[in-house]
Amino acid sequence: MLGIISPSHDESLCNEHLDELEFLAKTAGASISKRFVQRLPGPDSRTYLGSGKIREVEEYVRMEQIDLVLVDDELSPAQLRNLEWLFNPDLLEARVKILDRSTLILDIFASRAQSAQSRTQVELAQHEYLLPRLTRMWTHLSKQKGGIGMKGPGEKEIETDRRNIRYRITLLKEKLEEIERQHITQRKNRGKIIRVALVGYTNVGKSSLMNDLSKSEVLAENLLFATLDATVRKVVIDYTPFLLSDTVGFIRKLPHHLIESFKSTLDEVRESDILVHVVDASHPGHIAQMNVVTQTLHDLGVRDKPILIVYNKIDLIPSVQESEKEWPDGSDTQLLQSPDSDAIVSVSVRNRTGMDLLRAKLARMVKEAWIIRYPHQHDFY
Repeated sequence: MLGIISPSHDESLCNEHLDELEFLAKTAGASISKRFVQRLPGPDSRTYLGSGKIREVEEYVRMEQIDLVLVDDELSPAQLRNLEWLFNPDLLEARVKILDRSTLILDIFASRAQSAQSRTQVELAQHEYLLPRLTRMWTHLSKQKGGIGMKGPGEKEIETDRRNIRYRITLLKEKLEEIERQHITQRKNRGKIIRVALVGYTNVGKSSLMNDLSKSEVLAENLLFATLDATVRKVVIDYTPFLLSDTVGFIRKLPHHLIESFKSTLDEVRESDILVHVVDASHPGHIAQMNVVTQTLHDLGVRDKPILIVYNKIDLIPSVQESEKEWPDGSDTQLLQSPDSDAIVSVSVRNRTGMDLLRAKLARMVKEAWIIRYPHQHDFY
C-alpha cells in the first residue's frame, strides 16, 4: 500500500486511512504485506510518491514477487500510466496490477451488487471511471508493428473503444431511468406511511440494527459495504407503524462517479421523513466518519430532516464503564444535528444494551411525524 503524509494529512490520519484501505483490501479478498508512506506537500504528479521512494517500492515488489499495489488516493490517468510502465516494463506481460482506492471500491461494489439496479449503477460508474484511462490499455499494440507511422491502428482501437464505452454509458443511463420510473411508482404506493432511513459510515452496524428493529434477516457481516441495495421493512413500535430502510454505507474518498450513479438508490434517504444516523462509537475516528456522512448527505441534497443519532458498539469501548457511556451531542461537528439531546442514544446492538430506549425515542419521533402529516389523526396516538 502507498500513502502520503502532507500538511493537511498528518501521520495519524494517514495511518487511519491506510487501515481503512487494508480493510477494503480484506473485503476484496487481498492481503497486505507492507506499507510505504512518504512525507510530501502533495502527491507527485508523475508517480504519486517521489522518485526515490517509488524505486524502493519497485524493488520490493520485484524481490517479493508482489502482484498488486494499492494506492490510497485516486490516481490520474498519467500517474496510472507511469506506475504501470514502472512496475511492468514488459507490457506484453503485465504481472503487477495497480489499483487506487476508487478502483478497489468499484471492484467491491461490482462483486456485491445483487439487484438489477445496483449492478447497472456499478457498471455505469466503472465505465465513467475507465473512459479517461483508456490510453494505457492499447499501448501494447505499438509493439505489433515497427517503423514510422505504424501507430495508427492502435489509435483507431482506442477511439473505437471510447465510442463503445460512451454508447454503453448511454444505454446504462437509459436503463437506470427506466428502473427509477418503476421505483417511483412503488414509492408512491407506500407514500402514506412514515419512512425512516438508516444512514451512516460503512460497517457501523446499520444492517444489524435493521435486523433487531424489524425482526428480519438482512445480510450483516463485519466487512465494508456488506449492503448495497436498499432494503425496506415494515416496523411497528408502540402501535406506531413505519417503513424502515437500510441503505449503502458511506466512506471517505468515495468515487464521484459512484455517488452520482447511486443517487437513485439513495432516493430512499432523500424521501424519508426521519434519518437514523448510526455511528461506530468504538472507532477512534468516529467524529470524522460522522462528518463524512453529513457532507455526503449534503451533496445529495438531504437537509432539514429530523435525525436520531445512534452511537453503536459501546460494548467495544474498554476504557468507558457501562454507567459512563454518555456522549456529547456533537452539535459543533454535525451540520444536520439537532441540539435536542432526546435525539441521541447510545446502544450495543450485539448485547442489546440501550435498545429499549432507542425504540422509545424512535417511536416518539415517528409519532411526531404522523401528527405533522395527519394532524386529524393525532388522538389515535
